[in-house]
Amino acid sequence: MKFIVSSGALLKQLQIVGGVLNNNNTLPILDNFLLQLEGSQLSISASDLESTIKSTLEVQGDEDGVAAVPARLLLDGLKALPEQPVTFTTDESSMTVEISSDYGRYSLAFVEGDEFPQLPEMEDVSTTTIPSEILATAINKTLFAAGNDDLRPVMSGVFFQFSSENLTFVATDAHKLVRYRRTDIQADHTAEFIMPRKPLTILKSTLASVGDEVKIHYNETNARFEFENIVLSSRLIDGKYPNYEAVIPKENPNVLEIERSKFLSSAKRVAIFSNKTTHQVRLKMAGSELQIMAEDVDFSNKAHERLSCNYQGEDMEIGFNSRFLTEMLTNLESDNIHLEMSAPNRAGIILPADALEDGENILMLVMPVMLNS
Repeated sequence: MKFIVSSGALLKQLQIVGGVLNNNNTLPILDNFLLQLEGSQLSISASDLESTIKSTLEVQGDEDGVAAVPARLLLDGLKALPEQPVTFTTDESSMTVEISSDYGRYSLAFVEGDEFPQLPEMEDVSTTTIPSEILATAINKTLFAAGNDDLRPVMSGVFFQFSSENLTFVATDAHKLVRYRRTDIQADHTAEFIMPRKPLTILKSTLASVGDEVKIHYNETNARFEFENIVLSSRLIDGKYPNYEAVIPKENPNVLEIERSKFLSSAKRVAIFSNKTTHQVRLKMAGSELQIMAEDVDFSNKAHERLSCNYQGEDMEIGFNSRFLTEMLTNLESDNIHLEMSAPNRAGIILPADALEDGENILMLVMPVMLNS
């Protein structure tokens, strides 16, 4: 195998594909990138068995071939080189790849790629096409709310719900929940599946620079995302997602409308003085005033702030975990938000009051914490 490629262009693709690499692999072959050259097309693959990603790059090809090259060594070596053309040549007799640059030559051992995991063949596939920007937003708005409890794997991913009416993306860890919905995009048929966190994290960072559409192919066991020069395939999380609609309170007569940035800043300041175990902040609403309080009785720390707001409903006091509250407010972009509540022991619902696109719908739910009397 022999080809010439821009070091910067190759490094960019390796960094995208390298997102799937694990530090501790059960199979040694997974510590490598698989390089495959056909004509002027170089494809780079990486896998952790659960997810496999493949990127294609235009190069000046000379001899076709395949080699599995140590991933970390190749990444570190290219990072240390300034932008320039580099030549890769494999020597089958010594099983080494030689990389030639303006600075010198570097040699690393490679192995044959026969054992490298290939993208899985998918049968009975359904396909939905989504603008990359919308998919990136859906992942950004939901992924932070997914759980990381190994005992409840179904809640560690994002639930994709496609229908002929809308596309819905949901994540929850039982303390907080986010539902992101698009009514301006539909699927040809109804489908539901749970995507794991890791491939979504790769998509989140990669889709930001893509200005095209993403084709999602899926069946009962796998999902495949295709866009530009990248194909990402992932095994789905097996299991039934909880009935999230059942936990969203329908009647919420008490509504607080407030400027998001002021509310967020105040909650962050007050939370510094909260109990380090519960992270509890207390909201007290009456008329046009919101009081935000926190206290750590063990260390005699307390904080109290007042904010002007627009509140409709009965006077009310409710407690929330400040980390969940600030995380949700940070992940919204609206100037104002609505916090809808029914009772101090029922979930609060946060909705953006503005800055939504046509067809876009975001609902965030946060469970209350028991108030210390």
